[in-house]
Amino acid sequence: MRYLLASLFLLSFSFAADEPGFKPLFTKNLDGWKAKKGGESFDGKTEAYKGRFKLTDGVLAIDPKVKGDVIIETATEIAGDAVIRFEFKPGKGCNNDLFYRGQKFDIRLDDGKTKEAVGIKTGEWNTFEITAKGDDIEFIINGKSMRKAKSKVKASTFGIRAEFGEIEIRNLRLRGS
Repeated sequence: MRYLLASLFLLSFSFAADEPGFKPLFTKNLDGWKAKKGGESFDGKTEAYKGRFKLTDGVLAIDPKVKGDVIIETATEIAGDAVIRFEFKPGKGCNNDLFYRGQKFDIRLDDGKTKEAVGIKTGEWNTFEITAKGDDIEFIINGKSMRKAKSKVKASTFGIRAEFGEIEIRNLRLRGS
């Protein structure tokens, strides 16, 4: 029985990573990512900003012990209709941001006051999807629409900001340009 459960778990991860039409935005290193400020390329590296961002076994972790309010972003812009999906596990004090198409989205813990944080499970894997279709953009967490907005630009990089607290991100993938 344990063997069957382990096999099913590994198969489910394999299917998520190989979703038709999606391509991973990182795997073994930070190829295709750069510093927002200064534009330093992180190609071939597994860390950025002295370990503030660290990629290990396909999981990007923001280390709160390494100080700095910094942003990494995709090296190329994403244009047209697109979907970005990933899983995230917020830890203690998580308040980090995503930037896409001129919109900022805070990933923070559910404090009972912030609409965009309702239902986020601390210390557990949550799903996140950003859908851009035409001028519309939607942020969805655990299958629930958290915010809809108008894109401010037709193309942009996708950025992740290390601000406060810890978070892990895995299986980050893109369908679109």
